[in-house]
Amino acid sequence: MQIKKLLCLLTGILVGMLGTIGIFLPILPTVPLYLLAAFCFARSSERLHIWFTGTKLYRDNLESYVQGQGMTRKGKVRIMVSVTVIMTVGFVMMDQLLAARVVLALVWVFHVLYFGFRVKTIPETA
Repeated sequence: MQIKKLLCLLTGILVGMLGTIGIFLPILPTVPLYLLAAFCFARSSERLHIWFTGTKLYRDNLESYVQGQGMTRKGKVRIMVSVTVIMTVGFVMMDQLLAARVVLALVWVFHVLYFGFRVKTIPETA
């Protein structure tokens, strides 16, 4: 059981760092990485989970979504742009794999539809 907690802790730290880099580098999707980090921290240590959910980065990017309220327009645009850039790179690199391109295109369409129409847009807070 301790090995599982350690793996969750290390994974949480890694994806948390990648999520933080994603704030400045639009290639990395911040919100999904922070969600995974929160999940990993919750599995590894209650203390780390409390710390992570108290950080400004979590509150700014995930808190309202996790509480079921929605996301700000800025957050939704940031996610859609970063995922679009990442998927475009993958799409271009798979020029010989038609089936993979179709799957990637479908995932992208689902992503845009989900964040565009399913996730509620909330106003920015001061």
